[in-house]
Amino acid sequence: MIDIKFIRENPKLVKDGASSKGVSINIDEILKKDEQYRECASKAQKLQEKKNALSGTLKGKPTPEQLLKGKEIKEALQKTEIDLKQCEDNLRMVLSQIPNLPKKDVKVGKDETENEVIKKYKEPPKFIFTPKDHLELGEKLDIIDVERASKVSGARFAYLKNDGVLLELALVNLAMKTLIKEGFVPVIPQTLIKKEAMQGLGYMENGGEEDMYHLEKDDLYLVATAEHSIVPMHMGEVFKKKDLPRRYVAFSSAFRREAGSYGKDTRGILRVHQFDKVEMVSYVPQGEDDKEHEYLLFWEEKLFQLLEIPYQVVKMCTGDLGFPAARKFDIEAWMPGQNKYREVTSVSTVTDFQARRLNIKYQDGSEKHYVNILNGTAFAIGRTIIAILENYQKEDGSVEIPKVLQKTLGKSVIKSIK
Repeated sequence: MIDIKFIRENPKLVKDGASSKGVSINIDEILKKDEQYRECASKAQKLQEKKNALSGTLKGKPTPEQLLKGKEIKEALQKTEIDLKQCEDNLRMVLSQIPNLPKKDVKVGKDETENEVIKKYKEPPKFIFTPKDHLELGEKLDIIDVERASKVSGARFAYLKNDGVLLELALVNLAMKTLIKEGFVPVIPQTLIKKEAMQGLGYMENGGEEDMYHLEKDDLYLVATAEHSIVPMHMGEVFKKKDLPRRYVAFSSAFRREAGSYGKDTRGILRVHQFDKVEMVSYVPQGEDDKEHEYLLFWEEKLFQLLEIPYQVVKMCTGDLGFPAARKFDIEAWMPGQNKYREVTSVSTVTDFQARRLNIKYQDGSEKHYVNILNGTAFAIGRTIIAILENYQKEDGSVEIPKVLQKTLGKSVIKSIK
């Protein structure tokens, strides 16, 4: 969440920043809750000082008057501490509804239509035949089976089979080997997390909870990306500055209801309820997130360059930023089956927004500061497989394997068996 001191000093900036992300906040109510909390805290402090002063004057057996006075102060302090806890909860509740503010270099815009394409890599391939989409290719290659998955689990699920499985493992291996060599710590995390951890990330506000799978009996949430379980690993902890940046690369399954996408992208495996991802997470000192943001974007691009897949880099406008993000870039890969670029990765800085909510700090000399946190997709496996199938397809329905993956798969082509 945002520092209350910053809100006090910049109320209009905070209100306008939230508004640019499509979130309306009552800044006057927030400042009122803050004032109530500070008044209550001041009252509690004064009572505690009186209690300490009275204890310091007591020598030997206290008089009845002193005992009575001590009892009155104790009861008043107990009541004030209850009020203080309530004021603190009220303030925290309204603060949690404020999204992270966009960085100054982020364009103000209403939605994805105002995002900016800032870079392109490779020209889309030109086919002498009409390119097939990934589902038609995947079914003929016998590597994607949505029909049987639907029978077992319902819509928006899929089985990966045969060389589809080997292709996924090769992509995971490529991302892991590349990033581990760069000093990223590999992790396979759990996919169920507590509510307090999910709340700390800032994705449950503004309707975000509707897109999550919640196990009510256990009060646990299925993660929608490995970031959800990696970032809270260090909640309540203090890094040493010399140990930053701390970078993780994690592989896990992810789960999303896709609540706001009814009837959208239902064909194939582009938008499914369960998918696998390789995700990067970084913790850096205050003020170093801009540099780290470019660094993570570099590796996202590098991985798709290794696959030699055409893509464009898109910078999100304010209206297309998530609740905790201060700046975000997407990589959109060219997908011939749809004749358009589609999102395959994203990378965001959330500044100290999540660190404040999860209480993650670092020690710099005698001072402690909140870390800056960033997250970025190395590979969203399903969408990367789509990009490979559609860009590397041959007229006979076979698919060439990107050169960087051929050694791991032990073959250069996936051939149609249907």
